[in-house]
Amino acid sequence: MRFEGVGRRYGPRGPWVLREVGMDLPAGTLTRVTGANGTGKSTLLRLAAGLDAPGEGRITGRPARTAYVPERFPAALPLTALGYLVHLGRIQGLDRRTARRRAGEWLERFGAAAHRDARLGELSKGSSQKVAVAQALLAAPGLLVLDEAWTGLDTGARAELDRAVRERTAEGGRVLFVDHDPRRLAGEADAVWTVAAGRVTRAALREPPPTSCAVHITATGGTALPEGLPAERVRRDGDRLTVTAEPVRSDAVVRALLDAGWHIDDLRTRTRTTDDESARA
Repeated sequence: MRFEGVGRRYGPRGPWVLREVGMDLPAGTLTRVTGANGTGKSTLLRLAAGLDAPGEGRITGRPARTAYVPERFPAALPLTALGYLVHLGRIQGLDRRTARRRAGEWLERFGAAAHRDARLGELSKGSSQKVAVAQALLAAPGLLVLDEAWTGLDTGARAELDRAVRERTAEGGRVLFVDHDPRRLAGEADAVWTVAAGRVTRAALREPPPTSCAVHITATGGTALPEGLPAERVRRDGDRLTVTAEPVRSDAVVRALLDAGWHIDDLRTRTRTTDDESARA
């Protein structure tokens, strides 16, 4: 997906919010957008999602399935949480049975299953935001756009959204996000773009993790281990699997586990201890 000389302004004579934006969003990548309030971050995200059209330039390669979570979810709709999700799933191309099943699964993952039959207007901001995030993940979008989507979520739901983002990129989707917390998915973005004075520039990423780091992946729900898993160490405790891999191999490990039916519960990079190094020797 590519932005080519994209500009956007509101009204034929209004000031340009963005000019000459050129950026790529390759498949399987996580991209963060930073910038001060009012610089045009949300406009950039709306352009990416296809909710706004460029005033100049063009955007090519947008996936057929694109999902967007706004900072403020319009909850005053005459639908229940489950009914809304099923309706959105149908719009995104799912049959009714699949949409209903996935809606229930995502509500469960975000801790909102108890509110499935509540009307949207009766939900708290946090519960409404969980529904907003769930609708974006129903149909495994090729592009997931998150505009402060973690705002209002409780700690457990925030961690679950982090995991969902990692799952999307591991499965080849693109994720573009803005979040006010600099610690959100820190060090995991493949690219960081900064919006300032109507321009979008690529920021330098921090140096890649040193070879003394390892990625620890925890997964559940699967049965058989995938053959040829490119991992250094695999430990199984009942239905829980813990895999240790080099950072450069972690994406391949996650994809292999997902393909084999495992659910990724946690993924984190840690500096190796002396014991870790000894175990490898």
